[in-house]
Amino acid sequence: MTVFDSAARSFEQLIRGLGATDWDGPGLGDWDLRALVGHTSRSLVTVIEYLKQPAPTGELVDAPGYYLAVRDFSVAAGAEAIVERGRQAGRDLGDDPAAAVSALVATACADVEQAGDPAIAVIGGIGITLSEYLQTRIFELVVHGLDIARATGCDYQPSAEVLEAANVLAARIATRSGRGGALLLGLTGRAELGDGFSVV
Repeated sequence: MTVFDSAARSFEQLIRGLGATDWDGPGLGDWDLRALVGHTSRSLVTVIEYLKQPAPTGELVDAPGYYLAVRDFSVAAGAEAIVERGRQAGRDLGDDPAAAVSALVATACADVEQAGDPAIAVIGGIGITLSEYLQTRIFELVVHGLDIARATGCDYQPSAEVLEAANVLAARIATRSGRGGALLLGLTGRAELGDGFSVV
Protein backbone atom coordinates (compact mmCIF):
# COMPACT_ATOMS: atom_id res chain seq x y z
CA MET A 1 0.00 0.00 0.00
CA THR A 2 2.97 2.27 0.60
CA VAL A 3 4.24 1.43 -2.88
CA PHE A 4 0.84 2.29 -4.37
CA ASP A 5 1.00 5.67 -2.64
CA SER A 6 4.45 6.27 -4.14
CA ALA A 7 3.28 5.21 -7.61
CA ALA A 8 0.26 7.51 -7.42
CA ARG A 9 2.35 10.48 -6.24
CA SER A 10 4.93 10.07 -8.99
CA PHE A 11 2.12 9.84 -11.55
CA GLU A 12 0.64 13.04 -10.13
CA GLN A 13 4.01 14.78 -10.40
CA LEU A 14 4.35 13.66 -14.02
CA ILE A 15 0.92 15.06 -14.91
CA ARG A 16 1.64 18.31 -13.09
CA GLY A 17 4.63 18.76 -15.40
CA LEU A 18 2.62 18.59 -18.63
CA GLY A 19 2.23 21.74 -20.68
CA ALA A 20 -1.06 23.23 -21.88
CA THR A 21 -0.25 22.26 -25.47
CA ASP A 22 0.48 18.61 -24.61
CA TRP A 23 -3.10 17.53 -23.99
CA ASP A 24 -4.21 17.43 -27.62
CA GLY A 25 -0.99 15.79 -28.79
CA PRO A 26 -0.41 12.10 -29.46
CA GLY A 27 -0.65 9.68 -26.59
CA LEU A 28 -0.72 5.96 -27.35
CA GLY A 29 -2.31 4.21 -30.31
CA ASP A 30 -5.73 5.71 -30.98
CA TRP A 31 -5.58 7.83 -27.81
CA ASP A 32 -4.48 11.43 -27.70
CA LEU A 33 -2.65 12.43 -24.54
CA ARG A 34 -5.81 13.45 -22.69
CA ALA A 35 -7.33 10.02 -23.35
CA LEU A 36 -4.13 8.27 -22.28
CA VAL A 37 -4.01 10.24 -19.03
CA GLY A 38 -7.72 9.61 -18.57
CA HIS A 39 -7.25 5.88 -19.03
CA THR A 40 -4.36 5.90 -16.56
CA SER A 41 -6.37 7.91 -14.04
CA ARG A 42 -8.86 5.05 -13.97
CA SER A 43 -6.28 3.20 -11.88
CA LEU A 44 -7.21 5.72 -9.18
CA VAL A 45 -10.93 5.91 -9.97
CA THR A 46 -11.37 2.15 -9.77
CA VAL A 47 -9.66 1.94 -6.38
CA ILE A 48 -12.08 4.55 -5.05
CA GLU A 49 -15.11 2.85 -6.60
CA TYR A 50 -14.23 -0.78 -5.93
CA LEU A 51 -13.55 -0.17 -2.25
CA LYS A 52 -17.32 0.35 -2.00
CA GLN A 53 -18.00 -3.09 -3.51
CA PRO A 54 -17.42 -6.14 -1.27
CA ALA A 55 -16.29 -9.25 -3.11
CA PRO A 56 -18.91 -11.89 -3.89
CA THR A 57 -18.70 -15.19 -2.08
CA GLY A 58 -16.28 -17.50 -3.84
CA GLU A 59 -12.70 -17.83 -4.95
CA LEU A 60 -10.47 -14.77 -5.02
CA VAL A 61 -7.89 -14.18 -7.73
CA ASP A 62 -4.40 -12.82 -7.20
CA ALA A 63 -2.78 -10.05 -9.27
CA PRO A 64 -1.62 -12.28 -12.17
CA GLY A 65 -4.96 -14.06 -12.16
CA TYR A 66 -6.68 -10.69 -12.45
CA TYR A 67 -4.83 -9.96 -15.69
CA LEU A 68 -5.66 -13.34 -17.16
CA ALA A 69 -9.34 -12.80 -16.34
CA VAL A 70 -9.35 -9.23 -17.65
CA ARG A 71 -7.77 -10.39 -20.91
CA ASP A 72 -10.87 -12.48 -21.60
CA PHE A 73 -13.12 -9.59 -20.56
CA SER A 74 -11.31 -7.19 -22.89
CA VAL A 75 -11.64 -9.53 -25.84
CA ALA A 76 -15.37 -9.79 -25.20
CA ALA A 77 -15.75 -6.02 -24.80
CA GLY A 78 -13.86 -5.23 -28.01
CA ALA A 79 -11.01 -2.84 -28.75
CA GLU A 80 -13.24 0.08 -29.72
CA ALA A 81 -15.07 -0.01 -26.39
CA ILE A 82 -11.76 0.14 -24.55
CA VAL A 83 -10.56 3.04 -26.68
CA GLU A 84 -13.80 4.96 -26.06
CA ARG A 85 -13.62 4.30 -22.31
CA GLY A 86 -10.21 5.98 -22.29
CA ARG A 87 -11.51 8.94 -24.26
CA GLN A 88 -14.44 9.35 -21.89
CA ALA A 89 -12.11 9.16 -18.91
CA GLY A 90 -10.07 11.94 -20.49
CA ARG A 91 -13.17 14.07 -20.93
CA ASP A 92 -14.12 13.38 -17.33
CA LEU A 93 -10.94 15.14 -16.18
CA GLY A 94 -12.55 18.43 -17.18
CA ASP A 95 -10.98 21.82 -17.86
CA ASP A 96 -8.09 21.33 -15.44
CA PRO A 97 -7.03 17.71 -15.86
CA ALA A 98 -3.90 18.05 -13.72
CA ALA A 99 -5.97 19.31 -10.79
CA ALA A 100 -8.47 16.50 -11.36
CA VAL A 101 -5.66 13.92 -11.23
CA SER A 102 -4.33 15.46 -8.01
CA ALA A 103 -7.78 15.20 -6.44
CA LEU A 104 -8.07 11.56 -7.47
CA VAL A 105 -4.64 10.78 -6.04
CA ALA A 106 -5.53 12.39 -2.72
CA THR A 107 -8.83 10.51 -2.46
CA ALA A 108 -7.49 7.13 -3.56
CA CYS A 109 -4.48 7.26 -1.24
CA ALA A 110 -6.61 8.37 1.72
CA ASP A 111 -9.16 5.63 1.05
CA VAL A 112 -6.45 2.96 0.80
CA GLU A 113 -4.83 4.13 4.04
CA GLN A 114 -8.11 3.66 5.90
CA ALA A 115 -9.31 0.48 4.20
CA GLY A 116 -7.19 -2.32 5.59
CA ASP A 117 -7.14 -5.26 3.17
CA PRO A 118 -10.73 -6.10 2.26
CA ALA A 119 -11.82 -8.45 -0.49
CA ILE A 120 -13.44 -6.32 -3.21
CA ALA A 121 -15.37 -6.88 -6.42
CA VAL A 122 -13.65 -5.42 -9.48
CA ILE A 123 -14.31 -5.45 -13.24
CA GLY A 124 -16.51 -8.33 -14.33
CA GLY A 125 -17.39 -9.10 -10.69
CA ILE A 126 -13.95 -10.61 -10.07
CA GLY A 127 -13.13 -11.00 -6.38
CA ILE A 128 -9.66 -9.93 -5.21
CA THR A 129 -8.09 -8.56 -2.03
CA LEU A 130 -7.18 -4.89 -2.05
CA SER A 131 -3.47 -5.65 -1.58
CA GLU A 132 -3.46 -7.83 -4.72
CA TYR A 133 -5.52 -5.32 -6.69
CA LEU A 134 -3.18 -2.48 -5.77
CA GLN A 135 -0.33 -4.42 -7.40
CA THR A 136 -2.23 -4.18 -10.68
CA ARG A 137 -2.79 -0.45 -10.18
CA ILE A 138 0.91 0.13 -9.55
CA PHE A 139 1.65 -1.74 -12.77
CA GLU A 140 -0.84 0.36 -14.76
CA LEU A 141 0.38 3.66 -13.31
CA VAL A 142 4.01 2.82 -14.08
CA VAL A 143 3.50 1.41 -17.58
CA HIS A 144 1.27 4.26 -18.68
CA GLY A 145 3.42 6.78 -16.85
CA LEU A 146 6.25 5.62 -19.09
CA ASP A 147 3.92 5.92 -22.10
CA ILE A 148 3.10 9.50 -21.16
CA ALA A 149 6.75 10.38 -20.60
CA ARG A 150 7.69 8.93 -24.00
CA ALA A 151 4.87 10.82 -25.72
CA THR A 152 5.77 14.18 -24.18
CA GLY A 153 9.46 14.04 -23.37
CA CYS A 154 8.65 14.82 -19.73
CA ASP A 155 10.78 13.46 -16.93
CA TYR A 156 9.23 10.58 -15.01
CA GLN A 157 11.06 9.06 -12.08
CA PRO A 158 9.08 6.50 -10.08
CA SER A 159 10.91 5.06 -7.11
CA ALA A 160 12.96 1.88 -7.30
CA GLU A 161 10.31 0.13 -5.18
CA VAL A 162 7.59 1.11 -7.64
CA LEU A 163 9.57 -0.06 -10.66
CA GLU A 164 10.47 -3.30 -8.91
CA ALA A 165 6.83 -4.01 -8.06
CA ALA A 166 5.78 -3.43 -11.68
CA ASN A 167 8.54 -5.63 -13.06
CA VAL A 168 7.86 -8.42 -10.59
CA LEU A 169 4.19 -8.48 -11.53
CA ALA A 170 5.08 -8.52 -15.24
CA ALA A 171 7.24 -11.59 -14.64
CA ARG A 172 4.48 -13.28 -12.64
CA ILE A 173 1.93 -12.65 -15.40
CA ALA A 174 4.31 -13.98 -18.06
CA THR A 175 4.97 -17.11 -16.03
CA ARG A 176 1.29 -17.71 -15.32
CA SER A 177 0.45 -17.37 -19.02
CA GLY A 178 3.17 -19.78 -20.14
CA ARG A 179 5.70 -17.21 -21.36
CA GLY A 180 7.99 -17.08 -18.37
CA GLY A 181 10.80 -18.94 -20.13
CA ALA A 182 10.71 -16.63 -23.14
CA LEU A 183 10.75 -13.57 -20.87
CA LEU A 184 13.72 -14.86 -18.88
CA LEU A 185 15.69 -15.62 -22.03
CA GLY A 186 14.99 -12.12 -23.30
CA LEU A 187 15.91 -10.43 -20.03
CA THR A 188 19.22 -12.29 -19.87
CA GLY A 189 20.17 -11.49 -23.46
CA ARG A 190 19.86 -15.06 -24.70
CA ALA A 191 17.00 -14.49 -27.15
CA GLU A 192 14.95 -11.71 -28.69
CA LEU A 193 11.49 -11.22 -27.25
CA GLY A 194 10.22 -10.36 -30.71
CA ASP A 195 7.88 -7.69 -32.02
CA GLY A 196 4.62 -7.44 -30.15
CA PHE A 197 5.72 -9.51 -27.13
CA SER A 198 3.62 -8.45 -24.17
CA VAL A 199 2.63 -9.96 -20.86
CA VAL A 200 -0.79 -8.26 -20.97
